Amino acid sequence: MLNSISLFLGSGANIIWFMIVLPVAIGVVLWFLGKHYIPALILSLVSAAVNLLFAVSLYRSEGFYLVFPFSSCGLDIALNVYSFSSMFLLFIAAGFLLIILYSVVFLKEKNYAGCFMLYMYISLAMMNGAFMSDNLGVMLFFWEGLLCTLFGILLINNMHNPKTAVKALTLSGTADLLLMLGIIITAYQAGTLYISQMQKLPVSGISAFGFVCMMLGAIGKAGSMPFHSWIPNAADDAPTPFMVAFPAALEKFLGIYLTARIVMDIYDLQPGSGASIAVMTIGTLTIVLAVAMALIQKDMKRLLSYHAISQVGYMVLGIGTALPIGIVGGLFHMLNHVIYKSCLFMTAGSVEIQTGTTDLRKIGGLAKKMPVTAICFVISALAISGVPPLNGFFSKELVFDAALESNVVFYLGALLGAFMTAISFLKLGRAAFGGEYKLPSAKKYVRESSAGMFLPMGVLAVLCVLFGVANTLPLDGLLCPALGDTEVYSGWPHSTVLVLISIAVLLLSLGDHLYGSKKSGSALDAADHIHYAPVLKNIYNAAEKQLFDPYNWLMHVANGFSALCVFIERCITWLYDDGVVGIVKGAGTLLQRFNDGSLSRYLVVAITGVAGIIVLFLAII
Repeated sequence: MLNSISLFLGSGANIIWFMIVLPVAIGVVLWFLGKHYIPALILSLVSAAVNLLFAVSLYRSEGFYLVFPFSSCGLDIALNVYSFSSMFLLFIAAGFLLIILYSVVFLKEKNYAGCFMLYMYISLAMMNGAFMSDNLGVMLFFWEGLLCTLFGILLINNMHNPKTAVKALTLSGTADLLLMLGIIITAYQAGTLYISQMQKLPVSGISAFGFVCMMLGAIGKAGSMPFHSWIPNAADDAPTPFMVAFPAALEKFLGIYLTARIVMDIYDLQPGSGASIAVMTIGTLTIVLAVAMALIQKDMKRLLSYHAISQVGYMVLGIGTALPIGIVGGLFHMLNHVIYKSCLFMTAGSVEIQTGTTDLRKIGGLAKKMPVTAICFVISALAISGVPPLNGFFSKELVFDAALESNVVFYLGALLGAFMTAISFLKLGRAAFGGEYKLPSAKKYVRESSAGMFLPMGVLAVLCVLFGVANTLPLDGLLCPALGDTEVYSGWPHSTVLVLISIAVLLLSLGDHLYGSKKSGSALDAADHIHYAPVLKNIYNAAEKQLFDPYNWLMHVANGFSALCVFIERCITWLYDDGVVGIVKGAGTLLQRFNDGSLSRYLVVAITGVAGIIVLFLAII
């Protein structure tokens, strides 16, 4: 099949162009199809499957380097398909196929389905282009294209209330501006925009500033702090397929891809250096602070959205160590996160379709009504909690190992995040799927979602098990070969002590949840003893009032700058109206008084003027 595709297209170069151009064309067609469900379903699945075949073909190839000159602007489109970029093309193609199936079924009755699919396929084209770009300027073009589709999708069903879309555009746009500045500095220091031609730059001097800007831009795209706060708002306003696609998958792939390339190919980040510690600090803070907010959420999608932020921290922490085991662990955790977080958001969407809400105060006992959804949720929840032998356990252990080798503080922070992650999913699982069925009678006919929705969930749940039990498949078969000569342990982690500590943390989280449930009287309020602890209560109250939201800080700065500009403008206006104009008017009035026809006054002025000229002349001589 793959050979037939290659023969039909002629060469890998044609496949490269097809992976950028074809999704845009398919998106336009799906836009016109709109709510025509069957044709849209067939076309979307066939096109996504073809894109996957293209990705597999490129992954199995020896690589391609394609240059399309743009002499008029002095910027060549250079596309480089090699082991690392082709691996990401494969990841995104496989994930996109499952996401698109889920999205078409979920949006079956929505009048904006066609527009949503247009943006999704344009996003795929932008992702493919960014992964293959060797020129940082070209990569930035595709990168910004994804920002445009993000903004567009958030506006689809919220034209009357664009606050979330504007917030996402502002925060992501700020991160992208930093990335642009970092690219300019990096290109100036390296003497080229082409990554393949760069010698790794030292993280010092002006190059250090370039590293910081590029790194902030990359992790900002992935949803890390401090560019994260739009994601929980999107959980409230955006359709669930958006949460499956963007915060859970697409942006994680792209942001972590560039983060890894910065460390591996562009900058010479040394383990234990100040820059490495700074990156690990951001990662650890993202883990702890985001999962702390997840603990107190009462809505299923909002809770998952905070975990989408928190899990980025593990990826950033692992890659930030600059150790081979940490980089592999961060990338493996990225892959695992896309698998289990997409599955979790899909289960939330399944619950929403059947019950009309994801408010945990209104649902419960759904395991009996929706057994497939419940099973998929349990598997993916155990995976994200790091329960062995599922995939999340093994990727976290790699990150733990690297963090401990770097600094015990980061290891302890990652462990604290794992503890709170397990607590929050025990709360979520029992509140949504356990207990008594409590929906109103109008929803008593809740049933399992259709095959088009639980099939992608089932595939992802199976992958959670497969990539854990057979973790040599993604590690030895995909990640390590794509990274060159990198070798890390696969199979069971080599440190029994670290494994026992992780298991102890999981047992401790179970004990804490049972204690909280007994104290509060319900699983939903099981974390209240943490929420309302003496010191934490005030911190949580401030956080819920968005006092720590970087977007609000940015808006305060922008409003202050705007007020300053208005003040300066008014000062200039006052100086002109009451200053310059007043002086001119005063001089005119004074001259009018001398020009009144009085001969004696004219003589006085003339004599005074002549005397003044004589005195000036004598002074000069």
